[in-house]
Amino acid sequence: MQYRRFGRTELAMPVFSCGGMRYQHSWQDVSPADIPRKNQENLDATIRRSLAVGINHIETARGYGTSEIQLGKVLPKFPRDQLIVQTKVSPKPDAEEFRRNLEQSLGNMRLDYIDLLGIHGINTAELLDDTLRPGGCMAVAREYQRQGRIRHIGFSTHGPTAVIQQAIETGEFDYVNLHWYYINQDNWPAIAAAQRHDVGVFIISPSDKGGHLYSPPQKLVDLCAPLSPMVFNDLFCLSHPQVHTLSLGAARPSDFDEHLKVIPLLDQAQAILPPILARLEQAAVEALGADWLRTWKLGLPAPAETPGQINIPIILWLRNLMEAFDMEEYAKARYNLLGGGGHWFPGEKAAKLGEVDIEGAIARSPHCDRIPALLAETHARLAGEAVQRLSSS
Repeated sequence: MQYRRFGRTELAMPVFSCGGMRYQHSWQDVSPADIPRKNQENLDATIRRSLAVGINHIETARGYGTSEIQLGKVLPKFPRDQLIVQTKVSPKPDAEEFRRNLEQSLGNMRLDYIDLLGIHGINTAELLDDTLRPGGCMAVAREYQRQGRIRHIGFSTHGPTAVIQQAIETGEFDYVNLHWYYINQDNWPAIAAAQRHDVGVFIISPSDKGGHLYSPPQKLVDLCAPLSPMVFNDLFCLSHPQVHTLSLGAARPSDFDEHLKVIPLLDQAQAILPPILARLEQAAVEALGADWLRTWKLGLPAPAETPGQINIPIILWLRNLMEAFDMEEYAKARYNLLGGGGHWFPGEKAAKLGEVDIEGAIARSPHCDRIPALLAETHARLAGEAVQRLSSS
């Protein structure tokens, strides 16, 4: 395993982290007596495998159902100074509700302290205010930090880049969990801000949200050869020293194996990546056209600025992935989350495109004449049963 300094926390962070949202029994809290023995044994084996390969950062959240309480049966068995433990608790308008949830998390984990507390899901300016206003959630977290029960405080986010940058620029956070990977590099300015403020950078879900890379389409497999798409994406992310760790949502002990193939390649990234990146770029140009690739994002409105709350940037992005890389299965899953993702994945599908007038909203786009037809076409290809977020946060 390789390790990187996790910003001003000074923690030696493994380049892979063991994320806790796939191996738990339930996404809702249940009695410990109702957790099947086989599930707990699998979780135990997954953690032991993680530590055996040097992945000593174990990450979870209050919103991951039984994950915390199941980890609380495992983590106390190991020497505390050999673990880096993170949990996350969502901000609330009522700081006392946040306190109750935090106290429950810490009790579930059965540890004297946690290394990292993430304020879970600072996705909007309002949630950032709930966190940082006088008497807000951060004030509660600081109390626990002074007591020694929390070492470092950061935040996780699925929000727009501007909100992430605003949070980092406050100087209140030691680290950030955010999305950034090959198919979605929009948050690079936030990573640059994190580097300026010496904030640790943790990449959320590079293999799942980064493209369902555990079941990639054949076209993507061919374009990434001789690496698998999963190994390519890991290497792409870790070739940037500003990125410190990638979260692996392991559901079983063997889920680490493919990722570990990256470790001996890290020193060769500058030789390995360019031909793969060139093939991916060429495939995108051939499918979509160079002008579209260069300009498609220009002038697009946010969902809140669009009649019907239609998330035009996300819909066009998903269309790009389908056309360039045959990523229809991924696009379908993400598209049908629209309308049910709340502030974690805002906006609506294009189902009611014919009932609203988006002409004014897209007037600044150089492709305003094409966009309505592209949205309708994408909706016809992708619409299916609504998808809900797994987390209960």
